[in-house]
Amino acid sequence: MDEKRFGTFLKKENVDDKVIETYLRIIKQYSEFLKRDDKAFDTISPNELVNYTEYLVSTDKNSVLDFLRAIIHYANYIKNYDFITEVINISESYNAMDTLYSRIEEVHGQNTRDEIFRNLSIPPLGVDPEKKPEFTKIIIRRTEEILSEKDVIDLLSPCLHGRPPDDISGDKKKLNKLGIDEFLKSKHEDLVCRLQNHRKEGTLEFAQYIDDQVIEIIRNDQMYGHGIREGNIIYVKKIPYQFRKSLDAQEENLKQFYICYCPWVRGAMKEKIVDESLRNFCYCSAGWYKLYWDKIFGHPIKAEPVRTALDGALECRIALHIPEEILTPYIK
Repeated sequence: MDEKRFGTFLKKENVDDKVIETYLRIIKQYSEFLKRDDKAFDTISPNELVNYTEYLVSTDKNSVLDFLRAIIHYANYIKNYDFITEVINISESYNAMDTLYSRIEEVHGQNTRDEIFRNLSIPPLGVDPEKKPEFTKIIIRRTEEILSEKDVIDLLSPCLHGRPPDDISGDKKKLNKLGIDEFLKSKHEDLVCRLQNHRKEGTLEFAQYIDDQVIEIIRNDQMYGHGIREGNIIYVKKIPYQFRKSLDAQEENLKQFYICYCPWVRGAMKEKIVDESLRNFCYCSAGWYKLYWDKIFGHPIKAEPVRTALDGALECRIALHIPEEILTPYIK
């Protein structure tokens, strides 16, 4: 690593001087860790990052977040975005179980929370995501036994990890102007345009590169993105987490693994250990859409998974039920 050039890059990115010192130290420490096995940062596979984050979990778990942040900056510096994809693999939805822990206490009380999580430690940020589904199974089974299946769905439906800020005010104006159907069409066109820019620039859409085939599939199916309205239901498909890999995979379970975003369940598909205890967890994913539409309409909607990779489908389709009295003013 050329520390001077990396430091200059960080300065151009307006990173604080003290943070620059931290990142330089972290990358240097990681390089020294790799040298133990005669490896170097510039030649390792990105999927080896998790070996170090698991090492940090065992030695200094509070340093994992700074390490991942440093790696993102270094990946941008060397223009190897595969490392960013791996950082996302490690960090995606890492706080979901902490949210569920707090939500159970908020809704059902501390004693119920303690009974559900008894003798268990929530896997922290940095643990290999593919180790998480077994923990999820235990938690969901206990919650259903102690409470009920409906309670599980109610706890998961608001989404456990939230979503980035949306332009709610801008989208409300657009919806009022166009009506619901043209609004959905317009948002789909915006999505295709964004993907085309990613393809042109060689940059990532969240955790994946975009190619022509992926763009054409999405362009020809408006259900991707914001969805299509049928009556008072909006049906939406999630863009697969790793679309290209899902298309290329030969085994159906691997196609499903690459479709799914959630580290708390996706490893079960890869290992072929999916069971009924996991399936309701997709209400969390449906809740990601609910968070958006609740704000758009200023009224709570119902979001439910219709078909998912966990159910054996090769897509994740969500149904958004909009109360008729709420939706009618937007039908033109």
